[in-house]
Amino acid sequence: VQLQAFGGGLVQAGGSLRLSCTASGRTFSSAPMGWFRQAPGKEREFVAAISWSGGSTDYADSVKGRFTISRDNAKNTVYLQMNSLKPEDTAVYYCATDRSYARLRFALADYWGQGTLVTVSS
Repeated sequence: VQLQAFGGGLVQAGGSLRLSCTASGRTFSSAPMGWFRQAPGKEREFVAAISWSGGSTDYADSVKGRFTISRDNAKNTVYLQMNSLKPEDTAVYYCATDRSYARLRFALADYWGQGTLVTVSS
């Protein structure tokens, strides 16, 4: 399985970015997907997860109401729309997939992408 995340960049506080993650090498449409982030000096943390059908989503409290995870199984792509960005959202963002939706909530995953840097300036 190969995951490639892109869409990061520099944005001012209050701005928006949309991250994308394209998967290849397995049946994407049957796998839960998640987004995670790691800020400098901190551990990797869960951001959002989406079930294989897109019918279930879950968010970290810190991003709830500001971030939206979605997926397009026809394009083997999962998205993270990030609005009202804050400086504390600055981190490297990773996408990942796992056989278990529940495991994603604990930042556990079988396969990880390479990460994309999001920097939010104040």
